[in-house]
Amino acid sequence: MSYPFLKGHGTENDFVVLPDADGALHGDADGEMSADRVRALCDRRAGIGGDGVLRAVRRGDGWFMDYRNADGSVSEMCGNGVRVFARYLHEREGEPFPMRIQTRAGVKVLDRSGDELTADMGSPEVLGETEVSVMGRSRPALHVSMGNPHAVAFVDDLAEAGPLLEAPEHDDGVFPDGVNVEFVVRRGAHHVAMRVHERGSGETRSCGTGACAAAVATALADDAPRGTTYRVDVPGGTLHVEWTEDDRILMTGPAVLVAEGVTDL
Repeated sequence: MSYPFLKGHGTENDFVVLPDADGALHGDADGEMSADRVRALCDRRAGIGGDGVLRAVRRGDGWFMDYRNADGSVSEMCGNGVRVFARYLHEREGEPFPMRIQTRAGVKVLDRSGDELTADMGSPEVLGETEVSVMGRSRPALHVSMGNPHAVAFVDDLAEAGPLLEAPEHDDGVFPDGVNVEFVVRRGAHHVAMRVHERGSGETRSCGTGACAAAVATALADDAPRGTTYRVDVPGGTLHVEWTEDDRILMTGPAVLVAEGVTDL
């Protein structure tokens, strides 16, 4: 069976986009997508390659972003992915901005910001102190939810995160379904850089929700007034994150479609 696909990225966090308007092409009787298909598509040597799959399904009068990690597991939200998803809906499905996208973490509103897109990621949840460990060294971290779980750890040098070939150790009682771990270093006033290990995908070039969590943790540490915009550098580029007066997280960054075709993976 052959079917169409697109490939896109946001700050080099890359995704396979699968058009599936009626949910029948890639869904079983329960509407669920095969984890084997996701893994095959995301395989960088034998497949198309990507950090995850964005399946575009119509729900009611809108669209649902069915996001899957590269290992086939389900994730609640993806910040870079939702911008790529919005770019696809605008350029291929004719959806106007601003647009509302349904996700497992609620409805996200996307709008243009020059050549980039801004996503209203909703209100963050700051859930207390926790701990992560890499290469036998434990570090304090802040547990932040952006609809999906994050542990933000500050370091003096991003090299301290090590190779990140394995998931950092964490408290399974706090994170029973795994956690995205951000290692963050300060670069200047309202400016940080980070590396991230994403559950289900490994180290990625960027994580949008992780950048939001990093900005929240830094703003709290700085006692920064609401409305302060933080620049977050990731290996794949730069995102800008604002924590607004009305407790919303606005994330702005690029979203690019780079290829499309047909596959039978």
